[in-house]
Amino acid sequence: MKLREKIFILMLLILTLLQTSTYAVQLNLSAKSAILVEVSTGRIIYEKGSRMQMFPASTTKIMTAILVIENSNLSDMVTVSESAISNIPSGYVTAELQAGEEISVKDLLYALMVESANDVAFILAEHVAGSVSAFVDMMNKKALEIGCSNTQFLNPNGIHNSNHYSTAYDLYLMAQYGMKNETFKELVSTSSYTLPATNKHPLEDRELSTTNQLINPNNTKFYNKNIIGIKTGFTSQAGNCLVTQSSRDGLDFIAVILGSATSDSRYEDSQKLFNYAYDNFTLTKIKEKDSLIDTVEIENATKETKNLDLLIDKGITVINNKSINMNEIIPEINIHENLVAPISAGQIVGTIKYRVDDIEYTANLVAGADVIPKTDFSIFILGSGFLLLIIATGILGKKKSKKRKRK
Repeated sequence: MKLREKIFILMLLILTLLQTSTYAVQLNLSAKSAILVEVSTGRIIYEKGSRMQMFPASTTKIMTAILVIENSNLSDMVTVSESAISNIPSGYVTAELQAGEEISVKDLLYALMVESANDVAFILAEHVAGSVSAFVDMMNKKALEIGCSNTQFLNPNGIHNSNHYSTAYDLYLMAQYGMKNETFKELVSTSSYTLPATNKHPLEDRELSTTNQLINPNNTKFYNKNIIGIKTGFTSQAGNCLVTQSSRDGLDFIAVILGSATSDSRYEDSQKLFNYAYDNFTLTKIKEKDSLIDTVEIENATKETKNLDLLIDKGITVINNKSINMNEIIPEINIHENLVAPISAGQIVGTIKYRVDDIEYTANLVAGADVIPKTDFSIFILGSGFLLLIIATGILGKKKSKKRKRK
């Protein structure tokens, strides 16, 4: 092995170690890669190799569902093609749909996300893009649009391919994006669903059950009422994968687990992450939007407008460790130099910065009202008065001089 290659491998190992959380030993996760993020602020609470390329397995379907929702109507009827259902390798879950079966996009989405049916991913891909390959192109384009810089999809369902990969961080971005859509949110939080009768299946007896035991109320071991989705994944190469969101005490977290050793351990790993987050962190609203930060005097302004209130242009809310005394957090305020009238209400006149847990939160300071400059007339009056004072002083000086001479 060449020296350059050895150095490259060493650098990769160092980066991996740097990405591994200092809490990894304490949490003792089974997963090879993980991340935990607070949703409203985007703060990463925990990560372990979160940028490492991993096989995503069926968590791939998060992106598939996003694209189907954004590019079709739920009421659209789809005819199942032979090509869509004939390319599923043995051992992968299917909905056992038949060629020529007519079924709605809505029902297909539930089969995709509740039971993780791999044939359905191909069916929906063909419906949206005309072909699976064209749909995959859409997936990769969308991934880049939402910031996934280390993802490459080769299929819409996660069937194993050594060149089909993502990262825990990128999957967080996909989940966070998807959960902003109410249809997506409803899909991934559904624990059971019944497919309706169709032209090829006359009975309503196809019951779909979630693969995510954290949202399965019948699972007494892992069910957690705070979990609201999202998607499981498994292949022998990927290991056990899970993307979940938890909502409790006004806090929402998304956790991604990749490469966990067993099906149970992916749930245990997720629970450890959420418990750690709720036990140690809280949301603190530091400032409300339009709060008064300071008042400054503008020298060339009228008497009525010279005292200018500086307001913060947005609220600042931080996710902070409960051990921090937030009353001791002092902001750094920077006001623009040489502020002069005229100034319009809402005009940016400075910045304010808070630093919490080594993370910076910045907002602009804006003028709370219009600042009006002194008029030319006012300046004229002042100037005239000053001139008259000089003249008067001169006249008085001359009179005193004459009196002295007379004496």
